[in-house]
Amino acid sequence: MTMLSTGKLPPALLDRLLHRFSLPDERLLVGPRSGEDAAVIDFRTTALPPAGSLLIAKTDPITFATDEIGWYAVHVNANDVATMGARPRWFLATVLLPAGQTSVALVESIFAQIHAACADLGIALAGGHTEITHGLDRPLVCGTLLGEVAPNDLVMTAGAQVGDAVLFIRQAPIEGAALIAREKAADLRRRGVDEAFIGRVQGFLHDPGISVVRAAQLVCSQAPVHSLHDPTEGGVATGLWEVAAAAGVGLQVDLALVPLLPEAVTLGQLYGLDPLGMMASGGLLATVAPADVAALAAACHAAAIPFARIGQVVPAAQGVQEWHPQRGWVPLREFGADELTKIF
Repeated sequence: MTMLSTGKLPPALLDRLLHRFSLPDERLLVGPRSGEDAAVIDFRTTALPPAGSLLIAKTDPITFATDEIGWYAVHVNANDVATMGARPRWFLATVLLPAGQTSVALVESIFAQIHAACADLGIALAGGHTEITHGLDRPLVCGTLLGEVAPNDLVMTAGAQVGDAVLFIRQAPIEGAALIAREKAADLRRRGVDEAFIGRVQGFLHDPGISVVRAAQLVCSQAPVHSLHDPTEGGVATGLWEVAAAAGVGLQVDLALVPLLPEAVTLGQLYGLDPLGMMASGGLLATVAPADVAALAAACHAAAIPFARIGQVVPAAQGVQEWHPQRGWVPLREFGADELTKIF
């Protein structure tokens, strides 16, 4: 297999990939193409009321995953845009590839993953940069995603209010479990883990999936949501600390109520990891007025989306606490680094 040379992709290859993996967007005036240095997006008009739209911008690199890295890059960025109440619209990717290890097949696979994820969420690939470079031992993808939201629909993590119910929507830790199964498959086999189990958990990337976009859109359509947050590195526990810090509030939560994947619990026991501190893309934290919990629970139930009320927002002076069956309210557990760093 011939490896590509260091530097930019050959123009003919890049043109072919961009033609094959581009999606149309009427407001993308200049999209990904050879010779153009940047994308051009038309913000002169918008259908969003009441007075145009707000631009939401997010960038995030993929550093843990190597398998399906393009898919990850789109979805982790789209999640953060969606939790602002916004619609993800335009994606840009910086793809850095290792010298001496990059084939046409590898490049095509990453482009195909980005395309598939964008198509799944109705996002246009607006541009980016692809390069084969020295000093890497694996591909790296840094994604930037732009979205838009009507001013009245903007949701912020900082919006949590004292008295709110704290909700966890979907399951945890979807991303952490999938990463272990994909990146540690050989080690799991050596440990005697069943092949069917490994294959099932590897599939968690797509089913139930790491995207919270549709879940976020659903809850925002059903009730006034005060705060939304996508818990990622450091897991659900760290996500709760982030909500409290952003809003300047305290929390009282019962982590036993968080819907945990049984497979993630099994993997946690196998490697000595706390599932509540493992990368949790695919789960969604929300705070709403208690009166709105029933409507959200019904909507999630109708859509077959796991839903749990796990606590309440309290004044900052009460701190951030979790319920312990023997000790009562204790400080919420903290993770200086994601639990997965213990095995990766």
